Amino acid sequence: MGQNYALVVDDHPLVASGIANFLITHCQFKQACVVTNEEDCYRHIRENGPPRLLVIDFWLSSGTALKLLKEVKDRYPQVRLMVISGDDNNDIRQKIRTAGGHGFVLKSEPPELFSKAVLALSDNLTWFPDGNELGVKANNENLKKFNLTPRQIDVLNMIMRGLPNKRIAAQLSISEPTVKEHISNILKKIGVNSRVEAITLLHGKREPSE
Repeated sequence: MGQNYALVVDDHPLVASGIANFLITHCQFKQACVVTNEEDCYRHIRENGPPRLLVIDFWLSSGTALKLLKEVKDRYPQVRLMVISGDDNNDIRQKIRTAGGHGFVLKSEPPELFSKAVLALSDNLTWFPDGNELGVKANNENLKKFNLTPRQIDVLNMIMRGLPNKRIAAQLSISEPTVKEHISNILKKIGVNSRVEAITLLHGKREPSE
């Protein structure tokens, strides 16, 4: 099968198939396969070799996601490890990082953000929204060099969470045109062309080469 393939571990076949198809059509993987449990994951790797990317649902019915992360990290350190979940929980992010995961993406995130996360992992980066030590919330001090106003930082924090303009406007009690104006100014100050580029810039953390 070669190394340029992805493996999705999720006990919801319809969801897993959708992720696998997306990885092929949008993330430049030649193949993306689906298994539903830890045992089938190991069997697939033994028969086909380790994948370049392993995507694991945190809430596997067997409760083995973290165990699977740790064991794959130890056995196949070259594999990039991403976990997906429907729960926006910092404790989950920390458990994933402790277990050796390289990235975390909420199932509610827009597809383009998932694509950027996959690209970040492929480039030997990590991706942990709101939990990354280079994230906006943890390091507002790092944003001083961009000369952002307090309101622009508020908007940027919400961009980093993947919120659309309508929700940002509602949460900050401002109009959508005002949100768009803030975003335009933020992108200029940071030096990127889109909100996705801003997310990638501020979420990615380069890992040491293994």
